[in-house]
Amino acid sequence: MKKIRVLIIDDSLLIRKVLTSILSTARDIEVVGTAETPLVARDMIKQLDPDVLTLDIEMPRMNGITFLRNLMRLRPTPVIMISMLTECGAEATLDALALGAVDFVAKPRMDTENTLNDYAKEIISKVRIAAKTNVKESEPRQKATPVLKTPLANRKAPITEFKKIITLGSSTGGTEAIKVVMKGMPADSPPILITQHLPAAFSESFVKHIDLITQMTASIPIHGQVVEWGNIYLAPGDKHMGVVRRGNNYVIELHDTEPVNHHKPAVDVLFHSAAQAAGENAVCVLLTGMGADGAAGMQAMHAQGAKTIVQDEASSVVWGMPGAAFKLGCADHVLPLEDISAKILTLVKGLR
Repeated sequence: MKKIRVLIIDDSLLIRKVLTSILSTARDIEVVGTAETPLVARDMIKQLDPDVLTLDIEMPRMNGITFLRNLMRLRPTPVIMISMLTECGAEATLDALALGAVDFVAKPRMDTENTLNDYAKEIISKVRIAAKTNVKESEPRQKATPVLKTPLANRKAPITEFKKIITLGSSTGGTEAIKVVMKGMPADSPPILITQHLPAAFSESFVKHIDLITQMTASIPIHGQVVEWGNIYLAPGDKHMGVVRRGNNYVIELHDTEPVNHHKPAVDVLFHSAAQAAGENAVCVLLTGMGADGAAGMQAMHAQGAKTIVQDEASSVVWGMPGAAFKLGCADHVLPLEDISAKILTLVKGLR
């Protein structure tokens, strides 16, 4: 069996040892080397030809973002970023994903054995996924140019009574995929509720990234908030988000309950709630992501008459979630990422 060759790049000796110990427990992974700086790593990459890199963001002499930008230009390689779960770490990590990093994990915490065991499962799984990602076929993604929004004074009063609604879920590769879809949505689009698997510390940064590139208004909702036309609502990273129908309004509900499908927020929670609240008046979209979260929820929405779209395998970083929905037979449309926003707009025109 050919093993996945991993090079660990981190200025902390402790982190290098912990990551080496974790990854070495997997039979199909081999840590071929560790580097304390990007400059050392540059030579090691040439000598060792690794399949996957783990890359710290903050390092001396050259930070991880600068190194990643050069790497993707000269020698594209699957990269897992090692990130601090802070607002500063969130911004840098989102920048790394925009440059072409496959995914990220938090800095390992060694406070309890259970925490480290869960962390080990996560990083091993993400390394395996990264090894299957052909980054050589795609150009490094660039930061989106902010759009010029319609001045608030020229906007109409909020519309809260309507039936049309859009739900969207994603995970691995989703931060960039969501931006591609949202960029194609005009200001007067029906509201979009999004669940993306992200840590709580990343929510505010990510929703700002979305808001910059779309004519719609993106925000993180609060419990009990009435849904307004032309708005995008991103589930906060530490709560499940659902939607209910109250009178002529949709209302957002946030739940601080146990993870579903090992995720919080979970896409299935949003989709199952929308199946009941909106039924045939909804469009349901499932983008790139590892695992199967959202597939059962899409099936429930489809059974209630919702129109459904999944991202195709060729344009997905990981065809886990959309692939699972496709296998359940509940995907009306399987489309490349670039075609999804146009299809959403076509479908919502046919709704009541």
